[in-house]
Amino acid sequence: MGLLDTSVLTVSGQTLGTVLDWWEQSERRQKLRSRLEKYDGINPDDVIIPPSEAVNRGLTSTVCFPRGNICPEGSVIKATSIDPSVVDDDGVYRKIGPARVFTSERDAIMAIKGQLEPALKPGDILVLLGRGPLGTGMEETYQLTSALKFLKWGKEVAIVTDARFSGVSTGACIGHVGPEALANGPIGRVRDGDRIEIIVDRNKLTGSVNLIGTAEKDMTSEEAEQLLESRVMFEGLDEDPALPNDTRLWAALQKVGGGTWGGCVYDVEKIVKTLEAGSKALGDQS
Repeated sequence: MGLLDTSVLTVSGQTLGTVLDWWEQSERRQKLRSRLEKYDGINPDDVIIPPSEAVNRGLTSTVCFPRGNICPEGSVIKATSIDPSVVDDDGVYRKIGPARVFTSERDAIMAIKGQLEPALKPGDILVLLGRGPLGTGMEETYQLTSALKFLKWGKEVAIVTDARFSGVSTGACIGHVGPEALANGPIGRVRDGDRIEIIVDRNKLTGSVNLIGTAEKDMTSEEAEQLLESRVMFEGLDEDPALPNDTRLWAALQKVGGGTWGGCVYDVEKIVKTLEAGSKALGDQS
């Protein structure tokens, strides 16, 4: 497939290509393939298949990266895990609903259970803020998806958050929204009742998440962007008080070095220049 550089050295002192060639013919691999077929009745060649064969079998890629005025840097959704019953016949998920905004997973769970008024209801879009790297170190919000999974109407609720998910999905579950709320991202300016539109094409793997109006009126894209820019951040938005110092430091570095969507590659020069500029500003003040 040409996706790996097989000439790189491994810890064995041999190249990756040599190691892979050895593994392909190894006795251990042959035994494992035999056991899989004997005890589970599974053809090993049906477990991992080439992309061309996957297309022939009707399989598609799963990860989609929606953008929009709520997530201008991007977001992530496991598109093929949206409940099929809420996806249109053309393979596109379309939803417009009112936002229910929370700054903690605990409060969101209470609303799902009807223990916090107003309770979450079918058609709502649950927006969870401040759960990214700067807020919690980027917590995993399994409780939300698992709770909705076992409710009859759970698939009628979408989730949009700057946190991350595990393997459970029901309705559209969109995470890793960037910039995160505490990095001045527009998701931090969404309010209860705002009308949000989510579109995810599971065939083309394209999508969007946009504020399209308030509870009172619909808006053009320009009006919606202006509204998001003019608002202050959501009340109560702050980092977790128990956030460890090493996590705070990591989050600060990733914010300066490229943000959530900078991935694992820090912009070292930008970090150094930012530190130097801060040091100079302090010196000027003194």
